[in-house]
Amino acid sequence: MHKIFLIVVSFVCLSIFGMGTSMAQLDFSTKARFAILMDSGSGTVLFQSAADTPMEPASMAKLMTLAVVFDYLATGRLSLSDEFFISEKAWREGGASSGGSTMFAELNSKVSVENLLRSVIIQSGNDASIALAEGIAGSEDTFALIMNEMAEDIGLTASNFTNSTGLPDPLMRTTARDMALLGRFIVKTYPEFYPIFAEPSFEWNRIKQNNRNVLLDDGIGVDGLKTGHTEAAGYGIVISTTEGGRRLIAVLHGFDTMRERAEEARKLITWGARAFEQIPAFAANEAVGYANIYGGEKPNVALVADGELELYLPRGGRRCLSANIVYQAPIRPPVIEGDKIAELRVYCNEQLIQTAPLYAGETIEDGSIVRKAIDALKELTLGWL
Repeated sequence: MHKIFLIVVSFVCLSIFGMGTSMAQLDFSTKARFAILMDSGSGTVLFQSAADTPMEPASMAKLMTLAVVFDYLATGRLSLSDEFFISEKAWREGGASSGGSTMFAELNSKVSVENLLRSVIIQSGNDASIALAEGIAGSEDTFALIMNEMAEDIGLTASNFTNSTGLPDPLMRTTARDMALLGRFIVKTYPEFYPIFAEPSFEWNRIKQNNRNVLLDDGIGVDGLKTGHTEAAGYGIVISTTEGGRRLIAVLHGFDTMRERAEEARKLITWGARAFEQIPAFAANEAVGYANIYGGEKPNVALVADGELELYLPRGGRRCLSANIVYQAPIRPPVIEGDKIAELRVYCNEQLIQTAPLYAGETIEDGSIVRKAIDALKELTLGWL
């Protein structure tokens, strides 16, 4: 298997990031206005369409709410047995009279964090989301600040959250890529809470509601994560599946109907699971390539993947491969181990079929005056490569 990839490595070169590289999709297309398919283990992207175009997240924004709640639970700042009030705001904006998805919690009642959590995940309860936000931060506006701080820490570079529910707001935005990264983060970071996403139903106030993710019962390995819908944004979904023996994260958004959302989501994850074969390429912490450092104590830095790096090759396409590593040059020190600084791009017959983020394998500090002078001369005479 390694021999196959060594042939690919011989074509690796260093270049400058282009603007918004699009991925050719071989023989696959989707009706989604925004879409991405990502291998959860490595962060490798197998498919993307308008994945970096801003979009309204609708109730998929509740994944960010859940990430905050999970973090508070995991760090002991919150307990599942804690109880929060259903305020006037939560009841009026998220209750039965609002016309949106709801837990049907009663005004001024107290509900445990565990039940609020289950409502948000299974029922997409807006009242439950607001109650959690107010219970943690005092107000939904303050909770939104916490959401955005955590989003930045996770690496969601194109998202802005203004409320806990995903209800329409002109300043609320995200991208399919950010939603996939958020879904991946939740699956990897909070395995103790993740099984809730696959629970078939939840009952509160004598009203039983089924999980809004209809793909859970399709026998294709789906065990999460979140649906969403508004009139302006259309229907969307963040999916996690183990179909094909590995975990895939998919985001599709902008459909006209729930049926279209389910059909296109099923088609994408089935294609992703079956159209590729998985080939080991690099072990964890093994150098995939190197990036030049301008003025550093070393002239270059090793680039490593997030854990093991595997290729996902189109079946029958092993001989079509080439690859390159791209990054924004020049890279100046200090470079900190773990910084994301490059991307591996794999091609089949000049079609981009896979991308994977690459990280600095070590810390590179500022170099000596002599080192900087040599690099300056190189840049002046040869240009920076």
